[in-house]
Amino acid sequence: MHVLDRFRLDGKTAIVTGGSGLYGAHISSALAEAGAHVVIASRHCDSCEQLAGQLRSAGLHASARTLDLSKEKSIAELAGWAEQRFGSVDILVNNAVSREGLADLEDTATEGWLKAQQVNGLGVMLLTKAIVPLMSRHKRGSIINIGSIQGVQGPHFPVYEGTGMTSGIEYTYAKWGLVGMTKWLANYYGRFGIRANCISPGGYNPVGSANEITASAFLERYVERTPLGRMADDEDIKGAVVYLASDASSYVTGHNLIVDGGWSSW
Repeated sequence: MHVLDRFRLDGKTAIVTGGSGLYGAHISSALAEAGAHVVIASRHCDSCEQLAGQLRSAGLHASARTLDLSKEKSIAELAGWAEQRFGSVDILVNNAVSREGLADLEDTATEGWLKAQQVNGLGVMLLTKAIVPLMSRHKRGSIINIGSIQGVQGPHFPVYEGTGMTSGIEYTYAKWGLVGMTKWLANYYGRFGIRANCISPGGYNPVGSANEITASAFLERYVERTPLGRMADDEDIKGAVVYLASDASSYVTGHNLIVDGGWSSW
């Protein structure tokens, strides 16, 4: 087999949670471009369907489904539909994240923490639990958890000073936990042919969107501290996702792939 063919995902089915969001849209597009049928899932089914339509117009394979990770019934419905529609799921990308209660410790309320954990902890666990049997039945599967450099090292608070921005404690808690969960899944389910890996991206600046980080003290400090001299752009996560989803990484599991321009290498 030609090495580039090992990156192809033809005939495979992928579910991407938060699949029409900032990172999710590029993850979904990358998997579809590599040949997979991508199920774009989130609470915002209209935006999922819009993206799925764009991909189908380009001759790619995509579907849109509603998924609310805070509701166990919604998770079960997605898993049941996927089994009925495809018989199996080859790739699961746990990308959705709740930023509810994103605050420093002294400003963190119990309600906000629990709402975030309903998605970032319990929801991710329940969806993975629902999809793993579909993978193990066919002795294959790739689980990709989207973490963060906040799950690699502690937040560097000087970059936030005086900006009104912060890195919330729940986000760090959730992303460190996701790395640990990845290693647990890899070690336990390897015997069933299932691989589990994590991608930990650095700061992302979606140029041209409402979320774009314009010239600011935060951006200047962040870029100055990053060896490659920029934040991540729209394309930077796509190759990493396809690599971990495909046979190109068939002997890679339990790994946390850091995609941060060198931020964490200091």
